[in-house]
Amino acid sequence: MIAAKQKRKDNIAEYLLYMWQIEDLIRACHLDIEEINRQIISQYQVDEDTRCEIREWYEGLIMMMRQEHVEREGHIQICKNVLIRLRDLHLQLLAHPEKFATYQAQYYQVLPLIVELRAKQPESHRVGELETGFNALYGVMVLHLRGTEVTPETINATKQIAKWLGMLAEYYREDESKPLFES
Repeated sequence: MIAAKQKRKDNIAEYLLYMWQIEDLIRACHLDIEEINRQIISQYQVDEDTRCEIREWYEGLIMMMRQEHVEREGHIQICKNVLIRLRDLHLQLLAHPEKFATYQAQYYQVLPLIVELRAKQPESHRVGELETGFNALYGVMVLHLRGTEVTPETINATKQIAKWLGMLAEYYREDESKPLFES
């Protein structure tokens, strides 16, 4: 909860990846708040009031996951809304090439990688370009956590994708403080 709040404010891309990780941690604990309390919440070095807030946050996420039927896979609506907002901003940035040429150049540089990644997915599991990029970053992060070796090509590709999504996250932060586009 504490990290999520800060990441949401500082870097929306990191926030989204963090929330995906939290969803997976909740799944690993079988959506059991007592297991989450033992495995995760008890590790925080915080006062009792903050610990209660963290527990309530996890309880809320568990409830959302159950209500939205994403107990085994998928993402809660909060995460989907972030992706929708990022997609909308992405499309706005692409619609203004004169003002956002650097962003467009980065996007078109990674687009072949995104297309290649999407082509490897079964058609029923294909998602949009942004989510494909986030899936790539998340997948590599999970491989690193498991200690699985990642090829230099994959590392290079994810660095490029991370740069693109990092630029988008920075524009998102700017847009949150002062809208980049008129409504």
